[in-house]
Amino acid sequence: MIYFNNVSKIYKDAVALDDVTVTITAGEFVSVVGHSGAGKTTLTKMILADDKPSLGTVFFESIDVHKLKNKDLTKLRRRIGVVFQDFKLLPNKTAYENIAFAMEAVGKTDEEIASDVPHVLELVDLSHRIFHFPNQLSGGEQQRLAIARAIINQPELIIADEPTGNLDPINTHEIVQILKKINDLGTTVILATHNRGVIDSIGKRVITMENGKIVRDSKHTK
Repeated sequence: MIYFNNVSKIYKDAVALDDVTVTITAGEFVSVVGHSGAGKTTLTKMILADDKPSLGTVFFESIDVHKLKNKDLTKLRRRIGVVFQDFKLLPNKTAYENIAFAMEAVGKTDEEIASDVPHVLELVDLSHRIFHFPNQLSGGEQQRLAIARAIINQPELIIADEPTGNLDPINTHEIVQILKKINDLGTTVILATHNRGVIDSIGKRVITMENGKIVRDSKHTK
């Protein structure tokens, strides 16, 4: 599904990625771990074409993502859901409206929105918060809402960049379990984190990065 072919990213004062070659197949749950500055976020930005490699090529299926025109890049990004550490929710919209907004952006009808939003809120255990605003939700609830928004348009891939970075251990566990559930339903998941404890309960593939290099790529089993 995703293939990095000898990808390097060099900034003026640092090497963010150093000759990275890696394949992630459809349906995998892959944790990318490493300290801050190891290259995790740069790796995920390459998939979204938010950043361009200095050397090498990034493919989504057979598509060189960095050769896409804007219109085609928009189509590609609609196949990917992104979950951020800082939630990026719309503060003046309810939980329902935050998800509906994401559906409206891709042209879904009012009928589809009315049908799908309650279902996805149930999936992340937020049915009872449907008309609450983000500032009325706990940190864990806000992140669950962000995940619901990311998956509402049924993307093929979820990229979660430090989604538990601001959460306590109980909420962290809940977020990881939701991501596992999404993966069990067939969606590919890439989880970037600096917290090795987060991956212990997942039992899936782990890619470890240091100084822009992949130093370990292993199946992580319980």
